[in-house]
Amino acid sequence: MKKLFGLFLIMFPVFVFAQHYGYKSSLTDYSWKYVGDTGFSAGLAVFTSIAFGPSGEPYVAYEDGANSDKGSVMKFDGTSWGYVGSAGFTSGRANIISLAISPTDGQPYVSYQDIVNSYKATVMKFDGTNWVFVGPQAFTPAKADNISFAFSPTGEPYVAFTDYASSFGVTAMKFDGTNWVVVGTGGFSGGTATDVNLAVSPAGEPFVAYSDYGNNFKETVMRFDGANWVMVGTAGFTSAPSGASKFAFSPAGEPHLVFMDSAYSYKATVMKFDGSNWILVGEAGFTDGEAFMPSLAFSPVDGEPYVAYSDTLLFYKATVMKFNGTSWVVVGDAGFSADYTQGTSIACNPSGQPYVVYLDGASGGKASVMKFDSVSVGMNAPQESGLLIYPNPATDKITIETSEIPAKYNLTIMNPDGQQILARQITDPKIMMDISNLPAGIYFFRLTNNRSVKVGKFVKE
Repeated sequence: MKKLFGLFLIMFPVFVFAQHYGYKSSLTDYSWKYVGDTGFSAGLAVFTSIAFGPSGEPYVAYEDGANSDKGSVMKFDGTSWGYVGSAGFTSGRANIISLAISPTDGQPYVSYQDIVNSYKATVMKFDGTNWVFVGPQAFTPAKADNISFAFSPTGEPYVAFTDYASSFGVTAMKFDGTNWVVVGTGGFSGGTATDVNLAVSPAGEPFVAYSDYGNNFKETVMRFDGANWVMVGTAGFTSAPSGASKFAFSPAGEPHLVFMDSAYSYKATVMKFDGSNWILVGEAGFTDGEAFMPSLAFSPVDGEPYVAYSDTLLFYKATVMKFNGTSWVVVGDAGFSADYTQGTSIACNPSGQPYVVYLDGASGGKASVMKFDSVSVGMNAPQESGLLIYPNPATDKITIETSEIPAKYNLTIMNPDGQQILARQITDPKIMMDISNLPAGIYFFRLTNNRSVKVGKFVKE
């Protein structure tokens, strides 16, 4: 279906008469840049997903058109993208492939709909040398659709899916070290469910979100309390039918959901559960136009949510927005990809940089990854008005001074490789920092609060 949609875009381009507003924070503005080569996969890349290894290295999984639509995983080593194990390592076509990194051994795992095995679910992992099955291959009782995969904080693998053996309801299973076992009761949703999304809370409870046929395809979320699946808030809590939802926990443990909101012409809406009710995060339908296939991720540094999507107002190019505590703002430029995209998947590295992988129309449908980078942009630009950094260059101490009083900012300092060196909160308009232990070189810093972003750079001699 997604391949057909890509062909539709090629054959019938969409002409628009609206422009999404770009978010520019300063003269040293950030920009999106490619990670490695554009279109680095050997062929068509469908169902792209991205995750980060324990050292911050990005992994990408996809259905590999160059290898009979089998599953492939690639990793960026800092210079180029290379295969993890063999290309096309699955025994047959891997539909709905998704990627996760084990929190215990740091190895990549994939789940997928195993086409050559009656469309059942299969999970594989990379053992350091080869891709091996996790438990039996094709372990679900019947065809499994809308497969979603996640780890618990202690490394237990879970899957959830639309279960053809249980009247198209939701079933969740976990791997006990030997076999995949049903969590609670199979088909616990009590009716047809689509767009199944699984996430495990920081406390280790599995949550499942789905588009609920019994509630006019509005969203419902349930959790397993150790004995039973129970509602999280009200069933069918969205105001209208939803589509293409994605579910995730914030670093603070709050469940969040992004979806195409039919009440707002399929623009993106994000909601979170506050402990009692599902409430809006910012405005409903916050994108300028339809947000096709949105994905959701959180910065591990400041907890800000990011949403990536194919922007229908900009020829289905990729756009990313984030919630800054008050409103949703565009990150960099709207429609930053070179051409149309499909299957955008977003994740943030350990330093909080968002990365997006997608099927790249500019590269014949191959995979491309871009990251939001503040290091290579604005090298020769003046510092932002209202911001002083002195002495610059400096040898042992540096002062950062803002014109805002009182100053309440989150301060982040990064090295030229984009790695975070320091993160702290400041409440004074003028601070002095000891940089004597830093290696000589150029450093970048960012001051953020709910109203503004200030960026600058300094040289350590």
